[in-house]
Amino acid sequence: MTDPSPDAPWPNTQQGIRRRNLSLVMHAVVAQGPLSRAAVAGRIGLTRAAVSTLVDELIRGGLLVELGPERPGTVGRPGSSLTVGPHGPVGIGAEIGVDHLAVCAVDLHGKVRARAAAEGDNRGRPPEPVLKELARLVGEVTSTARGLGLRPAGLAVAVPGLVARDSHTVVRAPNLGWSQVDIGAHLRADGPEGMALSVDNEANLGALAELWIGGDPAPQDFVHVSAEIGIGAALVVGGRLLRGTHGFAGELGHVPVRPEGPACPCGGRGCLEQYAGEEAVLRAAGLEPGGGRIGLLAGLADDGDQRVRRALRGAGSALGIALSGAVNLLDPQTVVLGGALSRLAPWLLPSLERELGRRTADPQRPRGGSVTVSRLGSQGPLLGAAHSVVQAVLDDPAALAGRAG
Repeated sequence: MTDPSPDAPWPNTQQGIRRRNLSLVMHAVVAQGPLSRAAVAGRIGLTRAAVSTLVDELIRGGLLVELGPERPGTVGRPGSSLTVGPHGPVGIGAEIGVDHLAVCAVDLHGKVRARAAAEGDNRGRPPEPVLKELARLVGEVTSTARGLGLRPAGLAVAVPGLVARDSHTVVRAPNLGWSQVDIGAHLRADGPEGMALSVDNEANLGALAELWIGGDPAPQDFVHVSAEIGIGAALVVGGRLLRGTHGFAGELGHVPVRPEGPACPCGGRGCLEQYAGEEAVLRAAGLEPGGGRIGLLAGLADDGDQRVRRALRGAGSALGIALSGAVNLLDPQTVVLGGALSRLAPWLLPSLERELGRRTADPQRPRGGSVTVSRLGSQGPLLGAAHSVVQAVLDDPAALAGRAG
């Protein structure tokens, strides 16, 4: 994370300019520090006096600390180096999966400082016990973080379903069997008090993780596809997540690839999930559905099991058909395979790229387009959730520094 978010709401006022400049200082130190005040000034284009005032405020707020001289022994007076405080804020990320729950705390350096998880089948379970267990894990991680002298700055939750824009409500999560669930109400009742809360689709948070920490340089225009039991996608255009009017953009799993195909829980027929979702691939491979089966599929495919490989080739073809529309419409730099798909990529990619090559319209595009595999894998949504809180701190440190100060 090297730049302030383009969506950060800075009004064109003296206070707005100050907030923006505080953010510029934080981003510079996090991305390139330790840095002297003079070095920060040179990087963000402000005077050293202005930067010193901003730095003093961030130090008072516990976000930055001064170390020793940056370049001892050089001619002239060396400046003290600035870095992120060891006891500063952390972002708490949580993930509700179909077969697991997970929570982690990430500091401003991007390091995971605490983690907790619980395996279990959440399909068909009422929201209350699931969210009560999640709140317990959140409490465990925040307690560990506080024991390390860190300050939880907020909680972001990744869910495998549609989340109403600017809300905490899961409108529909077919693979959980949830509808109109206010996650905020449950977590406020059972979870730690005083933390800002956000809820987002797991594919969106996986895509943001890819944008922020997935690689260097990160693509600015891409389609991110992730899978567990279902298949989700997120669209990043110009470095921004494309959410859609209601926040429901990216429902790739319910794009029909064979309109005459089997019924889908969403109400449609022949949806991508019926051919490339985890359970569909297991059925095609002659295996019983169940938790932790992605590793089994990968192992059997690696051992040369022809039925498993044939099932994965079919899933790759279905993915290519569904993705070709998005590629033709948006012309992204790349398609990124994340989540469980990243582990199965060696057997999915040939047929996926073949379908893209047949169906994409641009003659200048390399055959099959550019398809890459996320190095974050199944951890993307959880890390994206935690990093979304970290990003919010870096984008508007004034809020947190003011409270601490």
